[in-house]
Amino acid sequence: MLSFPIPVVAYKPDIGPGSQPLDDEILNTLDVQSDVLTFRPPLTELDSPPEVVAAALDFLRELLGALRATPFSALQPVRFSLLHFDSAVRDEINQLLGTGEVSVQTGIDLRAQETAFTGIWRICGAGIDDVEASAFPTALRHVALARTFPSVAAAVPPSDLMNAPALYHEIRALSAQWNAGRAAHVINLSLLPATPDDLAWLDEQLGRISFSILSRGFGNCRITATALPYVWWVQYFNNMEKLILNSVEIVDVPAVALAAVEDYEETTIRLAEWIESLESAV
Repeated sequence: MLSFPIPVVAYKPDIGPGSQPLDDEILNTLDVQSDVLTFRPPLTELDSPPEVVAAALDFLRELLGALRATPFSALQPVRFSLLHFDSAVRDEINQLLGTGEVSVQTGIDLRAQETAFTGIWRICGAGIDDVEASAFPTALRHVALARTFPSVAAAVPPSDLMNAPALYHEIRALSAQWNAGRAAHVINLSLLPATPDDLAWLDEQLGRISFSILSRGFGNCRITATALPYVWWVQYFNNMEKLILNSVEIVDVPAVALAAVEDYEETTIRLAEWIESLESAV
C-alpha cells in the first residue's frame, strides 16, 4: 500500500447532521467568519539535491504545458502518474505544489488532496499516485456516482416527528429519478422548521457511505455522501465550529467542492509565475 504523501485534513465524524442545535440565530443571520483563505505560493527552501529539484521543476513545466494545451471542459482531464519518480522527487513535487483547501476521503484505498493551485489534485491509493487537473478527481467522482438505489422500503416514521418524513420522501423520490449532469437541487434545512429528532431520524434514514469532503475555503464546509445516489449532506461551520448552514443537496458532487473554469485559468497563470520564481531561485 502506498502512503499518502500529502496529509489529508481529517474529517470529524462526531459532527454530523443533526448533531448541532438549531436556534433562532440561524434564521436571523449567518454568523460567518471574515477570514477567507487566499492563494499563497507553497513555502519551500529548495534545499533538496540539485538533481531532485531539477526533476521536480521539469515536471511542473510539463504540467503547465498540459494545462495550456487542454481546455477545462476536455473529456480527458490532464493527468500524470508520479509512480515512475523516486520518493525524493515525489516529495519535492508535493512541496512545490503545496496543500490547498479541499480534501476527499473514501472507505477504500483512494483519497485526494487539492494542491495550493485550485483544480490541481494529488490522488493516491493502491497503485495510484497521480496529479490531475480537473474540477474534481475523476476516480473519486466515479466512486461517488457508483451508489445504487436501495431496494428496502422507506421506514415508518415515529408519530412525533415534524417535517422529516415529508423531507425524506421528497429526497428519496428525487434520488430515484436523478441522473448525472443535472443542476443541483438544494434543500436548506436551516430555514425549515425541524426538531433535533427530525434531523436525527432523517440522518438515519438517508444513511451514510464512507465518502467525505472537507472544503476550507470559507470556514469549514463538510460534505458527506449519503447511502442514496446523488444525495449529500452539506454543512458549513464558522471558525468557532458553530453550524451556520445545514442542507441536503441532490447532485453529482456539490459545487463547493468543485474547481471552476475561472480557477483553472487562474491556476495556469499562477503556476507559470511560480515556476518562474523557482527558476530564479535555483
